Formats: sequence, structure tokens, C-alpha cells
Amino acid sequence: MSEDKQFDFWYAVNNTELVVKPSAQLETFGDTIVNYALICEQMDAVDTICIREGQLKALKPTIITPSALGQVDLENFGSEAQAYAEWLKEHAQNLRILQYGFTLHKQELKKHTVTDRLENVVERVKKEVATKDDPLGAILIGVDSPWEVCLLKLMVELVQESAQGNMQQMRKQALVEKKQYFDRIDQAFAKASREPGRINNLATMLKQEGLWEQYEDRFFALVRASQK
Repeated sequence: MSEDKQFDFWYAVNNTELVVKPSAQLETFGDTIVNYALICEQMDAVDTICIREGQLKALKPTIITPSALGQVDLENFGSEAQAYAEWLKEHAQNLRILQYGFTLHKQELKKHTVTDRLENVVERVKKEVATKDDPLGAILIGVDSPWEVCLLKLMVELVQESAQGNMQQMRKQALVEKKQYFDRIDQAFAKASREPGRINNLATMLKQEGLWEQYEDRFFALVRASQK
């Protein structure tokens, strides 16, 4: 990675302020749409402010294997944001983001420039966002170039804040699915005990599911009981 790109994305990261952050965390079992307003002072014009409004779509988080730690996929982002993503991958061991297969889509819906003091613009945008009562609304103060890095920093923070809750929900869901899975096995044994004609089908299912060794003793006990 070039030193210029590192300077660019660190400049953006260090000069991004999250004024209003979403009150809701990222969805655990679905995609999340974050509506952002990014406010940037123009460096070449006094009291000239650029306001970008758009959406960030974070795809459903997925726990990934250690071999794929730090996977961050960006669509429609510029080279500086890609460079920042590369840095995140290299330093993933220090970030909760490593627990996700993280894919982000960016859509800029509106861009306009106003002439006013920064603090006045921020207050107006805050009032506009407040009227929408959007739990996934966010307001940032950032830099005009590279502005996309500001959005990526926002999403990294949201992922880190959501990670613990998402992981707990994933574990609970995994336990529910595991119980349902083994309940199905128990039901198959119960049916085979009442209807011996199902025993061959039970054996086939156990082998297909890779559970033969785990249930072998129980299966042959069922066979012996059916022959009495």
C-alpha cells in the first residue's frame, strides 16, 4: 500500500466525527440499511459546506472461519476506502469486525452545497433527521476527500458496537436449530420403534447425516427390541 493512500485514509478516519449514530444495532439475521448524512467543509471555499445523503447496506453478518479473518468486501467504493479495508484485514486480530463476513454497498442519493457556518448546517440537518425518527439514521462530519472513508469508518464502528449482541443472537439461534435437529432424530427413533418397517429408513438417514457412529448402539438396541 502506498504511503499516499495511507495518509489519505488516515486523514479521513481521524477527521470523521459521528454526530448522530443509529440507535438500533445491525440486523443479525438480515440486511441492514443505514441512512446517512455526511457533512463536509470545502477546503477551498470559506463557509461552503457539502452535504451528501444516501444509504449504506450491510449484508447479513456471518461468522467466518479463522482462515478468512478480516474479510471486508466493498462495492462502489473508491481506492482510498479500499486501502482502508486492506488495512483492516491486516489488523483484523484487533477488531471485532473480524467476526463477520462483511459486505457493504454504498448509494449516494442526494448531494448539495450550501453557504453557511458548519455548526449551523449541522443543527439544521440534525433537526431534519430527528423528524424522520429513523433508528438507523446517522449524521457525520467528515472530509470532502476521501469522503467514502468516512462512511466506512461509520460502518466499522456500527459493526463493533453490534458484534456482541449479534453473536449472542446467533448462538441462541444455533442452539435452537441444534435442539430441533436432534429432536427430529429422536422422533425418527420413536416412529421406528412403533413401526419396524421404518428401521431401514432410519439407518439410511443416520448414515446420510453422518450420525451412524454416534447412534449405532441405540440403533441396534432398537433392532433387538423389534425382534422380541
